[in-house]
Amino acid sequence: MALSIGEANIIPTSGLYPNNINNVNVHFNVNGNIPTTTTRFPLDENLSESIYFSQEDSKIQNFEQSESPRHHQPTSSPDSLKPYYHHQDQEQYQSTREEVEEKEVVGQVTVDEDSTSEMCGNDVQSLPPQKGDFPVEQETHGANELVIQPHSHLPKPEAPPGLVSNENGVVEGPIRSKSFSESLSMDVPSSIGKFFKERSNSLSASIAKRLSSLKEEIVISDQKTRAVNSGITEINISGINVVVRIKNDNELQQETLKGHISFFSRSNCRDCTAVRTFLRQRGLRFVEINVDVYPQREKELIQRTGTSQVPQIFFNEKLFGGLVALNSLRNSGTFDQRLKELLSDKCSGEAPSSPVYGFDDPDEEEPTDEMLAAVRLLRQKLPIQDRLMRMKLVKNCFAGNTMVDFLVHHLDCDRENAVEIGKQMASKHFIHHVFGENDFEDGNHFYRFLEHEPYIPKIFNFRGSTNDNEPKPADVVGRRLYKIMSAILEAYASDDRLHVDYPAISKSEEFRRYVNWAQELQRIDLMELSPNEKLAFFLNLYNAMAIHAVIRLGSPQGAIDRRSFYSDFQYIVGGYSYSLNTIKNGILRNNRRSPYSLVKPFGNGDKRLEVAVPKVNSLIHFGLCNGTRSSPVVRFFTPQGIEAELRYAAREFFQAGGVEVNLEKRTVYLTRIFKWFSVDFGQEKDILMWVIKFLDANKAGLLTHVLGDGGPINIVYQNFDWSVNF
Repeated sequence: MALSIGEANIIPTSGLYPNNINNVNVHFNVNGNIPTTTTRFPLDENLSESIYFSQEDSKIQNFEQSESPRHHQPTSSPDSLKPYYHHQDQEQYQSTREEVEEKEVVGQVTVDEDSTSEMCGNDVQSLPPQKGDFPVEQETHGANELVIQPHSHLPKPEAPPGLVSNENGVVEGPIRSKSFSESLSMDVPSSIGKFFKERSNSLSASIAKRLSSLKEEIVISDQKTRAVNSGITEINISGINVVVRIKNDNELQQETLKGHISFFSRSNCRDCTAVRTFLRQRGLRFVEINVDVYPQREKELIQRTGTSQVPQIFFNEKLFGGLVALNSLRNSGTFDQRLKELLSDKCSGEAPSSPVYGFDDPDEEEPTDEMLAAVRLLRQKLPIQDRLMRMKLVKNCFAGNTMVDFLVHHLDCDRENAVEIGKQMASKHFIHHVFGENDFEDGNHFYRFLEHEPYIPKIFNFRGSTNDNEPKPADVVGRRLYKIMSAILEAYASDDRLHVDYPAISKSEEFRRYVNWAQELQRIDLMELSPNEKLAFFLNLYNAMAIHAVIRLGSPQGAIDRRSFYSDFQYIVGGYSYSLNTIKNGILRNNRRSPYSLVKPFGNGDKRLEVAVPKVNSLIHFGLCNGTRSSPVVRFFTPQGIEAELRYAAREFFQAGGVEVNLEKRTVYLTRIFKWFSVDFGQEKDILMWVIKFLDANKAGLLTHVLGDGGPINIVYQNFDWSVNF
C-alpha cells in the first residue's frame, strides 16, 4: 500500500485510522500556479466516511463524507494538521476525534511502529522522518517494500497514482475517485503544461546547440581563411586546437643568433635614425643607449671607441663600427654572414649593459639654494593660518610684518635687511602674495609658500615638496627637455610620428627620467629666455605635457573631458601654474580667448602675462600636438631653427590632408583649425592665399586656378578626429 501526497509521502499512523484501511486514493488539485495535494482515506465499512488532507501551507482545505456531505470545519492552527470524523454514532465519533486530536501532524502524517507492524507486516522497519524526505510504503503481492524518496534538494519523480489490492491480493490499476470529473479537470492541465514545458525545453536546447555549432563553424572558417592568407596551418583535433605558423627568415635568423646587439646614439641624429631603421626592418633585437638621456654613458662610449661620435654599433663586446661600416657590409651582401660570425656566441659580461629602470646616474651633488636655510626656518616656525579676506577664505597664509619680525629676531638683522630677504625669497618663488599684488612688503600684506598654493592638487610635476635646489638656467632645462622627449619619440613612435605607443612610454626609463627632470621647471627664471628660446621652450613643453596627460588621464572622450584635459592638467613653471590651455592661448597666442570661451586665460595683473609671446606666429598651430589623430604630428623644436622647423611642420601637415582641393566642385577642404583660430589667420580668402605657399605643386596649382578665375569658392571644414594617436 502506497500513500502519496503530491511529491510527498504519508505513512499511516496507528490510532489515526482503523487497522482495516482498505484503499487510498491520491490526486492533484491545481489552484492557480500552486499545486495542492488532496488525499482521500475511506475508513471501515461502519464508519463509511472519507477524510481529505490537503498539503498547501500545511493547512486542511476540505473535509467531506463519501456518501452524504456534511458540514466541515477548518483547522484551528495553521501549523498543525488535525482531521475530523463525522459518524452516525456520536459516541464512537467523539472517541475517535479525541484520539485523533492527540496526534499533531506538521508537514506529514506520522506512523506509530506498532500500528504499522499490524498493517504492513513485521518486515517493515520504522525510519525516522527527515525534513524534505517522505518515506513511501508499498504492498506488492503481499510483500511489503519500503521506498525512500530522494532528498528534498534533488529532483523528485511524479507521485504514482493510487494502487489498491482486491480480495485475491492482486494489484489493480489506478482507481479514480468519485469526483472523477473534478480530478480530470485538475490533472489534464497539469499534464499538458508539463508536456509543453518539456517540449519547449528540448526545443530550446536543440536550437541553442545548433546555433553554437553554426558559430563554431563560422569561427573555424574565419580561422582557416586567415591561416591561408598568413601562411598558418591549423590542425583541429577533438578537444585540441593546434596552430602551426611558418616562421619568416628574420625570426629564424634571430633564433640562431645567440649574441647581443647594442649601439650608442644621440637624439635627433640622422645616422642614428638610419641605423635604428635598418635594424628594425631586419627584425633584429637591439638595445639603444642614448647618451643624451644617460649622460654618464658617454664616458663609457669614449673609453670603448676612443671618440664621442655616434652611432657606434657593438655585437656582443666587439665594436662593429658606425653607419659607414654598416652600409659597406649591406651593399656588399656580406652583412648576414658577418652577423652570424659575430653573434654565434652568447653575450659576455664585457658587452655594453642595457639601461636599468629606476636607477639614476651617480651625478654630483646638486647645489642647494642659498636661501634654503632661512626658508626652512620659516616653514617650521612661522605661524600659518587661514584668514577671511575680501569675502574669500585664504588658506595657509601669513602676514608680511610677521615674517619680518621673525627674520629680525632669528637672523639678527634690521627690518630693512629682513625685507630684502623676503623679496629675494619671492623672486625665487619660495613665497607669493596671495593675490599677486606685489613681490614682498613689510606691513599687513599676506603671503604663502609655493607648496601651499590652491592649484597644487592639479600639478603633475610636484611630488610632495618644492624643488629646493638652486634653479638651473631656463635654457639648460629647455634643452634637456628637448633631448629626452626626442629620444622618447625615436624609441616609441612610428617613423612618421603618426602613432605613439603611450603604454610603452609610460613604462620606459626615458619617461621616468623626464618626469624627474620636469621638477626642475618649478622655480626657473623664464625671463632669461630670448624670444626664439621662449617660443621653442613652450612649444616643446606643450607637446611633452600632452604626452604626459594622455598617459596619466587618458584620451578625452567628450567636450567635458576635453575641457578638463586641457585645463586641469598643470605644471608649475617658473613659480606659476600652466595648463595646456594657458600655454597655447595665454603664452603662445598672447592671451587670446580659446574657441567657445568668453574669458581670456590671464586676468589683469597676472604675472604670467610678462612671459607671453609679444607677437603671435600663426605657424604655432601646426607645431602643437594634442594627442589626437587630426592634430599635427608630435615633434620638438630647437631655438636656432624654430622658424624653419615650423614651416616644415605646416607644409607636412597640409600635404598629409590638412588642405584638399576639388576643382570640379570648386570646393576647398580645410582643417578645422582654421575655423577655431580664424582670428590668427584672417578672413577665408586670406587663409587660401596664405596656405598656397605651403602646398605641393599639384595642390598649389589647383588652388591658384580656383582663386584666379573669379568664380565662387566653397570652403568646407573637415571633421576633427579626437581619437588618440596610438
